[in-house]
Amino acid sequence: MKIDLDKAFVWLAFLVLLALPFTTTGYVLYIVNLLMVYVILSLGLHIVIGETGQFALSHAAFYGVGIYTAAIVNTTWHPLFIVSILAGGVVAAILGYVLGALAIRMRDIYLALSTFAFGEAMQWVFVNWTAVTNGSNGYQMSPARIFGFQLTSDIRAYPFVVVIAALMLWLTVMLSRSRLGSAFRAVRESDVAAQAMGVNVNIVKRVAFMFSAAYAGVAGGVYTTFASFIHPDSLGFDATLLILIMIVVGGLGSVRGAVVGAVLFGLIAEILRQVLSFQEIIYGLILIGFMMFAPRGLFVKRQTRMARLVPQPERTLGAKPSARRDGNST
Repeated sequence: MKIDLDKAFVWLAFLVLLALPFTTTGYVLYIVNLLMVYVILSLGLHIVIGETGQFALSHAAFYGVGIYTAAIVNTTWHPLFIVSILAGGVVAAILGYVLGALAIRMRDIYLALSTFAFGEAMQWVFVNWTAVTNGSNGYQMSPARIFGFQLTSDIRAYPFVVVIAALMLWLTVMLSRSRLGSAFRAVRESDVAAQAMGVNVNIVKRVAFMFSAAYAGVAGGVYTTFASFIHPDSLGFDATLLILIMIVVGGLGSVRGAVVGAVLFGLIAEILRQVLSFQEIIYGLILIGFMMFAPRGLFVKRQTRMARLVPQPERTLGAKPSARRDGNST
């Protein structure tokens, strides 16, 4: 009997998430909420790096834009929390599209450096625009609301966080199976070949940046539903590096790899909070280990794995392949 492992994993995750509020404490639910945010962030970075092959290092900046936008909208107007989340996603998407338009002529290390510079610039904004972000003192966020009901605890926010993360996962799978997803992968393999097939490479790259930034903005908005404080130091390059490690270890180009990598390294990051001085060293050792022994990550594409398992026919030295399958010469 053949078992669909993906469906089995989804049902198992559904049952575990359903049972958690009745069997665990508030701290565990906080960790699960945080892991759901990491999943959304990883899916967003998966779109621009794993699907489109654009090496961007600005994800934490868009995450911060989503957090501050959602927090300010919520504090000023007190709308439904979904409005604040959408506001964070839209503002981040606009900035992502603009960044994509500026970076479309860059590749490889130059693209990485330009997006890294954007991330550092946004970090400077978060620290120095004190009238909006309260600078290095951090920003105290008001509780999210839904029909007058305040989400003042992790358990209250938990069902909404899980549902939004599930919707973003479903959207990612649908996007990967769509024509736009095929265009993303065509650009990843070769700009020239994609252009020859009629793909508008510039537009595809901009849209990839826009989607990736929107995911990060939504993740920031979701964070405001269960967290009450944000400090700019948590939105620096270390955050981008952590999310990058998640998708690299999980497997570039793999949706399930982005999800598992986010959960795995989200838990590791929480454990390593007790040894912050050694955190970067441990991350580096883990990344080096994977680069040496599993460079394709935990979830290699099935076609690649099967190609390694199936033995290739050996050719006799000096033998020439026949011109026709029936063996007749012409």
